[in-house]
Amino acid sequence: MTNPLTHFDAAGNAVMVDVTAKAETVRTATAEGTIRLSPAAMQALLQGSAEKGDVLGVARVAGIMGVKQTPSLIPLCHPLNLGKVSVDFRVDEEACAVTAVCTAKVTGQTGVEMEALTGVSIALLTVYDMLKAVDKGMEITGVHLLEKDGGKSGQYQRKAGDRP
Repeated sequence: MTNPLTHFDAAGNAVMVDVTAKAETVRTATAEGTIRLSPAAMQALLQGSAEKGDVLGVARVAGIMGVKQTPSLIPLCHPLNLGKVSVDFRVDEEACAVTAVCTAKVTGQTGVEMEALTGVSIALLTVYDMLKAVDKGMEITGVHLLEKDGGKSGQYQRKAGDRP
């Protein structure tokens, strides 16, 4: 049986996966995560009164930049020639929550799941940074892969009821 943990060799050493023999295919991944904030922080976000400026605008750019830096942040990730990256937000004023959704797309030999997850994480960390003067108790939660497509493993779609 082959080792399903592809980032380790037979001796247990960490290695970058050799993708040179893999065909280039279109690969897409979407991830999401949420930050919960105080009512005061939510009002600062909605009213545009955060001292550091446009919270979601800056967080969007930060998330995109984070995606591009994934191989510098996550050991053994391949540098990718990304074709598309988007970061969007859903604001739930009543729940005092902001959900970031990041989609990354590439034509390549390896997937973009780590890039999408990194984009969400950096976007949410930026929301925290932009609003921490108002609320240091914000909580980032639920960062997870929603779906991916392409490559040998094909399609994955998170189902309702999957891990919390």
